[in-house]
Amino acid sequence: MFERKATQQLLAWKNRRNRQTVLLLEGAQRVGKRTLAQEFGRRHYKSTLTIDFASISDDLKSLFLELRTDIQRLYQYFSAIYNVPLHPKESLLLFCNVQHFPLARAFVKHIAADASFDCIETGSLLSIKQNIDGILIPSEEESLRLHPLDFEEFLCALDERAFVDILKDTYASLRPLPDAMHKKAMRLVREYMLVGGMPHVVDIFSQRHSFAEADFEKRQILDLYRKDVGRFARGYQDKVMSIFDEIPAQLSTHEKRFKEIPQESPVFIQGRNAALKPRRYFFERQATNR
Repeated sequence: MFERKATQQLLAWKNRRNRQTVLLLEGAQRVGKRTLAQEFGRRHYKSTLTIDFASISDDLKSLFLELRTDIQRLYQYFSAIYNVPLHPKESLLLFCNVQHFPLARAFVKHIAADASFDCIETGSLLSIKQNIDGILIPSEEESLRLHPLDFEEFLCALDERAFVDILKDTYASLRPLPDAMHKKAMRLVREYMLVGGMPHVVDIFSQRHSFAEADFEKRQILDLYRKDVGRFARGYQDKVMSIFDEIPAQLSTHEKRFKEIPQESPVFIQGRNAALKPRRYFFERQATNR
């Protein structure tokens, strides 16, 4: 398990006095949300009860509806079903893939009010923004966005913590690196640019030092993203997939065929209502470059 900076934010949330909130750990697919939450539970709680709504049965889902007014009995049932002992104030409830069961998000207000256990939710960023029909997002839910590994986290994953300290000290003191250290720094930057920051890809590279294997895993993730984007672009699949496939080539050219549109722009609002309903920005094909 890599050291993630988000762990400190999770600790700050856990240690906040008089807190009555659950935490939604959101982010793109495959950025390590579940792994981070499970490792956090392992390190900082006596037990962690994990419920994955991507694979939970309908019978278990029905318990949330039947026992929403008897939350203590619900805890007892899930503790028995998953064979995980629950210790008040010392156990973590982990709800994974809540986008598959939006009612679980509405239910967490009861967990927050009861305050017997801490609760963390995880969800895919695109799906979790879409699957909110018929529920009221509770005010007791606060969000933490998880991103891929940054350069510092990448270096730590490669067991280069000592080099991270050298870089920080050099930056703080405004001293240049010796040539040998500078060459190493540039080599690591190039590796980061080639490998990227997706945890599984970095894990493979750290073990095998193979760019080919890392590239294969990245392509698998891109294919997953491509399918996910197309799934939400109902009626506009061909146009959206064409834009998605052209992004890498467009980013490498000086003259861009796409531009970012601010969320408050009328063009953005029109496109959101008529087509894609994107998260914050969408790409508009410029007619002059067609």
